[in-house]
Amino acid sequence: MQRFTAKIVDMMKQENLYASQGGPIILSQIENEYGNIDSSYGAGAKPYINWAASMAVSLDTGVPWVMCQQADAPDPIINTCNGFYCDQFTPNSNAKPKMWTENWSGWFLSFGGSVPYRPVEDLAFAVARFFQRGGTFQNYYMYHGGTNFGRTSGGPFIATSYDYDAPIDEYGIIRQPKWGHLKDVHKAIKLCEEALIATDPAISSLGPNLEAAVYKTSSGLCAAFLANIGTQDATVNFNGNSYHMPGWSVSILPDCKSAVLNTAKINSMAVIPNFVRQPLQVDSSDAVGSGWSWINEPIGISKDDALVRPGLLEQINTTADKSDYLWYSLSLEVEGGSSGSQDALHVESLGHGLHAFVNKKLAGSKAGSSSNAKVAVDIPISLIPGKNTFDLLSLTVGLQNYGAFFDKTGAGITGPVKLKRSANGTTIDLSSQRWTYQIGLKGEDSGLSSGSSSQWTTQPSLPKKQPLTWYKTTFSAPAGSDPVALDFTGMGKGEAWVNGQSIGRYWPTNISPNSGCTDSCNYRGAYNSDKCRKNCGKPSQQLYHIPRSWLKPSGNILVLFEEIGGDPTKISFATRQVGTLCSHVSESHPLPVDMWDSDSKTGKGSGPILFLECPSSDQVISSIKFASFGTPHGTCGGFSHGKCSSSKALSTLQKACVGSRSCSIGVSIGTFGDPCKGVTKSLAVEASCA
Repeated sequence: MQRFTAKIVDMMKQENLYASQGGPIILSQIENEYGNIDSSYGAGAKPYINWAASMAVSLDTGVPWVMCQQADAPDPIINTCNGFYCDQFTPNSNAKPKMWTENWSGWFLSFGGSVPYRPVEDLAFAVARFFQRGGTFQNYYMYHGGTNFGRTSGGPFIATSYDYDAPIDEYGIIRQPKWGHLKDVHKAIKLCEEALIATDPAISSLGPNLEAAVYKTSSGLCAAFLANIGTQDATVNFNGNSYHMPGWSVSILPDCKSAVLNTAKINSMAVIPNFVRQPLQVDSSDAVGSGWSWINEPIGISKDDALVRPGLLEQINTTADKSDYLWYSLSLEVEGGSSGSQDALHVESLGHGLHAFVNKKLAGSKAGSSSNAKVAVDIPISLIPGKNTFDLLSLTVGLQNYGAFFDKTGAGITGPVKLKRSANGTTIDLSSQRWTYQIGLKGEDSGLSSGSSSQWTTQPSLPKKQPLTWYKTTFSAPAGSDPVALDFTGMGKGEAWVNGQSIGRYWPTNISPNSGCTDSCNYRGAYNSDKCRKNCGKPSQQLYHIPRSWLKPSGNILVLFEEIGGDPTKISFATRQVGTLCSHVSESHPLPVDMWDSDSKTGKGSGPILFLECPSSDQVISSIKFASFGTPHGTCGGFSHGKCSSSKALSTLQKACVGSRSCSIGVSIGTFGDPCKGVTKSLAVEASCA
């Protein structure tokens, strides 16, 4: 560990990258979240932390070191907070700044799980609360979602997509309103900067669940944060003024008077992305029959470097993670075949999945889950008199990467493996037999993923729904510049490569639970990773990202390794396009934060403004699908008119917006008239870009 850390520090120093050398690196980190698990290591934990700290400091980077989630980090190491909320966090010394190194913008997706998301109102609330209570530094995890290409996903069972509901999504596209609203939150905090860096906050209660934090200096600087940490709306009286506060929200007052932003009131528009399907454009030169060719992966031992060992080996130590796959093979003489009732093969594995072949035919498969990777299964089998072969293909789906002693978790068929005979009721334990092992697949060693092998079979009749099959085709990229994904509907489980680059493991047959999802999650109240879920009862991941930079206009090679059987002709492209723009702004919303100026009298009399803009510079707003000023309700894509609605809303929006890339319109009775006096009204709009 010391050699590795010193090597990285030395590389940074050679490039003059530390701030102490005039470079951009202002912080270094040693260890990560060890404090969450250090109790498992008993008396050895504290000496280790002290050693790691002194080792890091001795490398003399000239910038501070942090330890995330390490309450006992020794001086001068700064202990920091990771989590959904860190407003209540206090560093272990008054000499250390209050730092939030991981603000979780969402959560990761697991194969077999539904898709998590975190409402931006809650995320904004958490950010504002942190700075309200003296926070100095806050960092998002993740700010830009991504893709676990190749075999890089952790886990086990973490999906190939690592989108994380981040402000910039897996495809590199801004996620609205999350990105825009957080941008406004940080602009509002920035307006308070002089006061924030000059003094500590004076925190006081304004009532049950109501709190004020005031940053005030002797020179007259003043900034305030008002918080409603309950789930019910409230009216707050502060400095002689009244403020309406939605539940679970913070208002930011850069001058201690004007609320420039409330975390629950979103001025930023929402954008609903749309994946447009189109057929995989197989190049015509390859179009024999389906345009696909194939190679069968041999069942069992097919390579020269097989190992023979007594007993059952643990997988990760055997493969050194060179492959997801390890074959366990055994031949056994059996008296009499299977009688009328079938025999059974009992297999127990540390995970993460297995396929059992008896006499070269698939007899059964079983996979664990993210909550329990282990597998125990009884597979009905039919035996023949004499010699029978048992070929067990054990597989991993991302290795354990967190927790105490995670390096000892293990994987693979560690047993017992038993043959249960139905005819005489006996059980034969096969665990201690001499098993033959093969690390990985023959196709992996042969470089089939590049597509360049001469072994590919091309015939009009393509084998489908066959286990252990490699497939290959050549295709043209979809036109345009929209991000590209492959829809793996029709396939089972495996890995895919485009032009020799692995786009990751695919597993569209792993379906999420039928319950526990909500399309409109109440942001009020503490968030956890199970609170807001969508996509129940559907494949955990159906679409798999291919970076445009990996593609040529034509002649792209797609190679698949299919474990359990699928139909590659059903694979299609999905290009990610902007489907719908929406915004919903009420009369009680503040002016857009960009327009706020504490020294200016302009804009004080004007109301809030609704703003729409097509994401791409070559697009214009083509239609207004819905517009209502009054008491509309619903969410983007499902707005409806309330009890009162201005008759002028649709025509006014059409006139202001259609044909332009962007438009803005005042949310006021001056613009739309007053369809219902004495009621706080709002404007809801849904538009399309083309």
